[in-house]
Amino acid sequence: MNTQDQGSSSPAPGAHVPTVGVEEEYFLIHPRTRQLEPASARVLPRASAVVGDLVSGEFTQYQIEGKTPPCTATEELRKELTRVRAAAVTAAREEDLRLCASGTPVMRGGVPADIGDHPRYRAGADQYRAMLDDFALSALHVHVHLPDREVGVLVTNHLRPWLPLLVAMSANSPFHQGRDTGYASWRAVMRSAFPCLGPPPYAASLEEHQRLAEAMAASEAMLEAGMPFWDVRLNPRLPTLEIRTMDVLPDIDDTVALTSLIRALVVTAEAKAVRGDPGPRTSGELLRAAYWRAARDGWSGAGVDALSGQILPAPVQAGRLVAYVRPALEEFGDMGEVTAFLRSLTAHGCGASRQRAAAATGAGPGGVVDSLVAATAAAGWDHPPG
Repeated sequence: MNTQDQGSSSPAPGAHVPTVGVEEEYFLIHPRTRQLEPASARVLPRASAVVGDLVSGEFTQYQIEGKTPPCTATEELRKELTRVRAAAVTAAREEDLRLCASGTPVMRGGVPADIGDHPRYRAGADQYRAMLDDFALSALHVHVHLPDREVGVLVTNHLRPWLPLLVAMSANSPFHQGRDTGYASWRAVMRSAFPCLGPPPYAASLEEHQRLAEAMAASEAMLEAGMPFWDVRLNPRLPTLEIRTMDVLPDIDDTVALTSLIRALVVTAEAKAVRGDPGPRTSGELLRAAYWRAARDGWSGAGVDALSGQILPAPVQAGRLVAYVRPALEEFGDMGEVTAFLRSLTAHGCGASRQRAAAATGAGPGGVVDSLVAATAAAGWDHPPG
């Protein structure tokens, strides 16, 4: 995406701008087989030597995670993402590996023996058993500073109806195990099998929210009540609201723009919550149906519009979302970023469409991996990846 004509990327004078942070999960790929490589223990020390704890392990040894410190301006976020991703790309190359930003592994998934070395990961394997045999998925998580947890619960209610649209806009996982699944986000489909993942429940208060999480944990559908994995959650360690529904994106400009849009949505919802608006009681069943439709069709599909309840094309919904949060986007100087992102979606489709375009050249799944590796490295590598 060309960012030269996006206008100001600095907040408006006097604007109170919540900080944002981003987490990206990447697959480690063998450059010749294009398959996953369980090599996080080799790559992480090299990347950590450059960016410290801004890189870490993930659920499988096929993955590493990059994260940014809290940022205010979009240019600051872009700079930090580029810095962290460049360190990860370079560390992988030093081990004769490549970094790949895709929601699912194109060529090969994970197995239990390759789960990362963390007590929570091992506990999850014991609890969910064969459900985790193939659970190697990579996400984009966005943190928006929101220290008031009571308000955060009400903001979550306001965000719930918009989550399927975020799935559609970020859908970047059509391939799995070497085949086209027919879905835009197979990652979203795989996650939907778990009772602890997906859209958060509606809750009228922090107390109700915690009670629901405790009941889920008591049923063993959730590992820990204090660390829920719903697609919007009050982060258990940070004063942030964390949005977790998106596939990881290979293009840093797309990630920055989507983060800006999410921040504007959170700020708009926060203003409503502070005025006492608890948010719409969107049906859980309808929300899950909208998730499924977004996962199947991505940007080219349609879904339940959060404002009207009508079935509308994703681009129409996105236009309504931008209009809804326009005051925040303009106040923070992010309107140009988001407008360019929507233009890119209109011209090229979501990540799933781009992956399929790479496969359609005749290169097959291997060509898809090569295109993803090149796009993932583009912002942080000063010569063509090989």
